[in-house]
Amino acid sequence: MPLAPLTTLGVGGPAHWFMAARSIGDLRDALTWARERSLPFYVLGGGSNTIFSDQGFAGLVIQIGMLGMESQPAGLAVRVTAAAGEPWDDFVAHCVAQNWAGIECLSGIPGFVGATPIQNVGAYGQEVADVIEIVEALDTQSLERVTFSAAECGFGYRASRFKAADRGRFVVTGVTFRLVPGGAPELKYADLQKHFVNLPDGTTPTLAEVREAVIAIRKRKAMVLDPAEPNSRSCGSFFMNPVVSRKEFEIIETSARATGLLGPDEKFPHYEAGEGMVKLSAAWLMEHSGLQRGATHGGVGLSEKHILAIINRDHGTAAEVRELMNLVQSRVSKTFGVHLEPEPVFA
Repeated sequence: MPLAPLTTLGVGGPAHWFMAARSIGDLRDALTWARERSLPFYVLGGGSNTIFSDQGFAGLVIQIGMLGMESQPAGLAVRVTAAAGEPWDDFVAHCVAQNWAGIECLSGIPGFVGATPIQNVGAYGQEVADVIEIVEALDTQSLERVTFSAAECGFGYRASRFKAADRGRFVVTGVTFRLVPGGAPELKYADLQKHFVNLPDGTTPTLAEVREAVIAIRKRKAMVLDPAEPNSRSCGSFFMNPVVSRKEFEIIETSARATGLLGPDEKFPHYEAGEGMVKLSAAWLMEHSGLQRGATHGGVGLSEKHILAIINRDHGTAAEVRELMNLVQSRVSKTFGVHLEPEPVFA
């Protein structure tokens, strides 16, 4: 089964075995089949965060296909449950159409609902950890259904227990979100604030207007999948914004000024990350390490519209993606002493 067409980056070889799991029963059967044959397995969602090797996957690839949504009032909120195989942006569109606030800034993101708690998906001032109430999953060891409260998910910046200590153990089958009917939209992000700067005083944009604005901003950066836009053949932002201690940041900033990478009056972009930690801009670090938008490496390259995206230019390979990743990491490390962590998973 070819795997490249099942990913947004479009690289990688075939799966030796493949199954689409449209129910929890299907998922149990697939895991049992792989276990009986001592085969490795990989659970695939929408393919927006996965890079398969050029040799493919020598085991069973299980693509999540459970569908369905339901909602019920919960006091002043609404509790909305979506199956793991629901396309994420379709789910966001549904919630915005119902005027349920809480995920409108997460519009235009590819992938499935089930992947969002694993990565703690976030953008433009919102992240799913803020609104997730329950994560339902199947334990691949016991094959029993389990549930996790938000507190039990161990959410962090682009992180969760499902990506760390319990990586590969639990397969998310459904997620329940707690949203606010008629709630005000989030306008924390500078690009969004600029988009609505001409609104009359006291006027708040609707959730639908915020969704439209987010999608428009993402399209300008080629961060919305579009067959007509070659720069969108990517995994989105390839590198996470690094988080360092306040002391480390001061050392990095001082060194950047001493070497002329930062002018005497120029500010080093950073954001407070809580508990004495500071978040840096991966894009700024790349640009100030001499990397440029549109740079190429074989059949892959850096997007012409957003330096954080590695794109498949023309018949690129997974090996070339890894090589370009290593090049970027090496350049930023040599320039600033900072390691950039990739967001996508190499399978």
